[in-house]
Order: sequence, then C-alpha cells, then structure tokens
Amino acid sequence: MTTSGEFRYMDPASISAGTKPWSKVDGAYFSFTLTPHRRSVANLRDHLAPDAEPGTFGSDIDVSGFATYHFPAAEKTFSDDAAVRTGYYDEVKDLLRSKLQGSISHIEIFDHTIRRRDPTSPRQPVQQVHVDQTPAAAEARVRRHVKLPPPELDALLQCRYQIINVWRPIGHPATDFPLAVIDWRSTKPDDLVPVDLLYPLHHRGTTSGDDDDDDDRGKETLPDLTRAASTEGYGVKGETYGVLPSEAHRLYYVKDMTPDEVLLLKCFDSWAEGKPQGREGVAAWSPHTAFVDPATPEGTKGRESIEVRCLVFYDE
Repeated sequence: MTTSGEFRYMDPASISAGTKPWSKVDGAYFSFTLTPHRRSVANLRDHLAPDAEPGTFGSDIDVSGFATYHFPAAEKTFSDDAAVRTGYYDEVKDLLRSKLQGSISHIEIFDHTIRRRDPTSPRQPVQQVHVDQTPAAAEARVRRHVKLPPPELDALLQCRYQIINVWRPIGHPATDFPLAVIDWRSTKPDDLVPVDLLYPLHHRGTTSGDDDDDDDRGKETLPDLTRAASTEGYGVKGETYGVLPSEAHRLYYVKDMTPDEVLLLKCFDSWAEGKPQGREGVAAWSPHTAFVDPATPEGTKGRESIEVRCLVFYDE
C-alpha cells in the first residue's frame, strides 16, 4: 500500500553563500525557506519479513538507516518525567541491546522529546526533512555527556559508536501526522546541509547558556512567535542536517503505527560507509519528517509521540 504527501525540503536558493543556516529547536523559525515536494510513500509493513535475519531491510538498521519492531513498553502515559528517565530509559536500553548487531559496551541516553499535535504543546511534529545529528555534533555529544577523562574519551571515540533515535507513538496509533523515513541508500552526501540548532536560554543562568544546567529535558515552553525571526535569547547547542530535494529519495512510513511498536532511526554511525573506519554497506543516517497523509480519516486524534536519543558504544 502506498500513499503520498507533501514533503518540506530546504530550498537551496534560500541558503546565502558564506552564511551558515540555522533553525530553532522549538520549530519557531528557520533562516532558510522550506519548499513542498509531492512524493509517494510506501507502507513499510508491506516490506517486513517475519523472523527476519540480520541484514534484512526494515529489520536491520544498518541496511537502510531505520528499523521497526513490535516492542511493547511498560510505560504507557509518559506523563511523569522521572518515570520516563528511569523506567522507560531502561526499556529503551533493553530494546537496543536485543535488536542491534554487535557487542554493545555502553548506552548513554542524553535526550528525549515528547511531541503532541496540540496548540498548547511546546513541541509539535516537525514537518521538515532532516537528520538529527551531524558527525561533528555526534562527537560533541559524546564529549558533553560521557563523564570520562579526556584520554579515555579519545580512546572511546576510536571504537564504534552511534546515535540512535528511538521513536514511539503515545496513547493511540500515529495515524495523524505519521513519521516518514528515507532509505539511506537513496541519498547522497550532497543532499545534506549542516544547520546550527538553536536552543532557548531562558531557563539558564547566563545569556550564553554556559552554566551548570546543561539539561533541556522538561524545560520546553511555547515560543514567542512575535519574535520568531530573532536569535536573541537563543544559543547554538547542536548541529543537524537539512536535506535538499531529490527525486531519488525512497520514502517509507509505518501505517497506523501503534504504541506497542518502535521505529529506530540512525542519526550517526562511526562505522558507516564513507567514514575513516567505515564498512561497506553500513547505513550512515536516515532523513525523516512528519507528513500529512491524505488518507487520514476526518476527526483522527492528534499525534502524540516520544523520541529518545541514545549514544550506543561497542567493544569493536
């Protein structure tokens, strides 16, 4: 089964030479223009094989940059931040250890975001094709979140490590504003544009954001849309990839994805094809975005979802 939708890509004509693009994490503004492109989207369910072996599309994240599994969680409401950070984080670690190939030495969860398509929610579904992390941002996340002396961190970075986004609907199927993913094999490096990611500094002690409180979880507030184009009160705290349009991109989604299912998105892999330590055929990333499925029934409940970003380290 295939549907279609409009996908918002970066407009290359809106990127000024010599000026790095930026976007705000709360979705309030981009320094560039997004242009809609209509694309067909295949239902990933039609391509899944039961009891799939490693190396199978849709069930092995190294093949295409994404994988989906039936993996119910004990946590259901995600309304208690402390419960998410303890119980659900442990469930995510169990999931990764059971589904990823290789000998995992350590998992460090550094962020989670709950999105609700509700005007009162500070985090909405993102309608922009993007990748969550660049290689530079991935290494910065390791150095920021893994508490080891610098020589040990340097040694850790010589082993394989990844950033994986674990995405799950909350409460009801994600029929409204489902998540679409792009097969890594249909992309090329020239499709990607580094973008500074700006975070609000309102909850920190200084205008630079350089104090002891470096944790943004649970501090999201609605942006001031009257000042959307201003960067005052924001600071650069990450780097993502914006994605340029390409007819070659192959898009997939999990139709009516339920809260008992998860979608793993690869944001970075130090063993990805093309990297200094890369392996041929190992996916590097998976661009993704929310989109409007024209087949969504009238009155469908607004999408709610949680995404958990994880640093995954291997013995290799």
